[in-house]
Amino acid sequence: MHYFFLFTAIAAELIATSLMKATEGFTRLWPTVIVLVGYVASFVLLAQAVKRIEVGVAYAIWSGVGTAAIVAIGAAFLGESLTTAKVAGIALIIAGVVMLNVTGGKVH
Repeated sequence: MHYFFLFTAIAAELIATSLMKATEGFTRLWPTVIVLVGYVASFVLLAQAVKRIEVGVAYAIWSGVGTAAIVAIGAAFLGESLTTAKVAGIALIIAGVVMLNVTGGKVH
């Protein structure tokens, strides 16, 4: 269940971050509401996940998967460039998350 909370937290954060541009600096009501609700939900769910997953591991997964996914979403749907440097950076993030899970991902 704790990994369900973690991956739901990631999904909420991805929705919020994906819609950030649509808020136009928090001047548009409904995108702003969705962004704020998404971030609150993400942190509440992350807090539930860290009850059973080490906080460093949970945060690494949350931020790493979120970062990698938002780069992909930006490239696929928001017209952002996908450079070699971005791909290399994402590969390093993924390697770091894997390393944390292999060396210290104990579930309580």
